[in-house]
Amino acid sequence: MPVDRAEFAAALGQYAAGVCLLTVRDGIDDVGTTVSSVMSVSATPPLVAVGLSAGGYPAEVLEEVGSCALTVLAAPHAIVASRFASAGRPSARHLLEAVPWSRAPGSEAIVLDAGLAALDCTLERLVEAGDHVLALLLVDRVLPGDPAAPPLLRHRGRFVDESGRAAGRA
Repeated sequence: MPVDRAEFAAALGQYAAGVCLLTVRDGIDDVGTTVSSVMSVSATPPLVAVGLSAGGYPAEVLEEVGSCALTVLAAPHAIVASRFASAGRPSARHLLEAVPWSRAPGSEAIVLDAGLAALDCTLERLVEAGDHVLALLLVDRVLPGDPAAPPLLRHRGRFVDESGRAAGRA
């Protein structure tokens, strides 16, 4: 018996997950997307995996460029996370007006200044996984952030803080 897509999504929505902003800088522009499917794969070498929509523009640009940055978002970044989760979004720089950011030293991708931490990464490979791809990323640098800030979580289809309340504004 096939699994109902809505039931599947609702069941997984019960799992609270941290939220990151994945950004890629190509020669012309900056591309970004909100991701909550991030996992540690290996400590030696340092590897993480990130789920991206197959055939989506961020996955396409990441494959072409070969490097990216991941910012672990804090609760006040809920608006930023919503902006980058929307389809048809403009350049990452336009979505970050009035939000302080800098560039990761290796990938030159955008990193938010007030994130909990950030990773500067090189793409090892993309692995097909249904309607998504898993981007296996080698972590080249860990960039400091504010580990005392409250984390941004995704739970039951919305962005919340660690207490489960709607997350703050960026």
